[in-house]
Amino acid sequence: MKKITSLIFLFLLITNCGTRSFSTFGKGVSIGFDPRTVGMQIDDTIMQKSLIARLTLTEKKYFLSIQAEVLDGQIFLTGKVNEPEEKIIITKMAWETKGVRSVKNAIAIKGQSNFKSTAKDILITSQLRTALIFNKTIKSGNYTLETINKKVYIFGIAMDNEEKKAVISEAKKIYDVDDVVPTIYLVSELSRNKI
Repeated sequence: MKKITSLIFLFLLITNCGTRSFSTFGKGVSIGFDPRTVGMQIDDTIMQKSLIARLTLTEKKYFLSIQAEVLDGQIFLTGKVNEPEEKIIITKMAWETKGVRSVKNAIAIKGQSNFKSTAKDILITSQLRTALIFNKTIKSGNYTLETINKKVYIFGIAMDNEEKKAVISEAKKIYDVDDVVPTIYLVSELSRNKI
């Protein structure tokens, strides 16, 4: 009996089942703070998985080199490709996804950055993620961050305009950031919240 109890406890500990009141649906925004309905979250996840599958079928390297986030039917693409033509093809495929409302493309062309700039980009993203976590007015789990050549891309949902301004302000405070490109939607702007 003691062995069975230990195994159940270990299973619960490993799977985090019952230990948190929220979880992450897909990648990025956590359900605990996500103002979208479950239906919207499912629709966005289906769109994301569909796009990733089609990209992977086109070229296997895209599975690791391209990231796609979907929020309320709006697709945000990041990653790196070898040729400008690839960026155009990927953008076209994103627009062909059923239910898409807009596509934001932050895909970079390889060769335009080196190891030093990539390391700096990772540092900038880490510093911003930390700043968002420690800022109590920001629900940091609602944001996806990407830095490419010192240009910070922010994609997510803000509960109100003050949170949106706070996120942008935190990004601009980070040393060595050249530009901040926010794609932040207010809860009130989400399509199913409009009547």
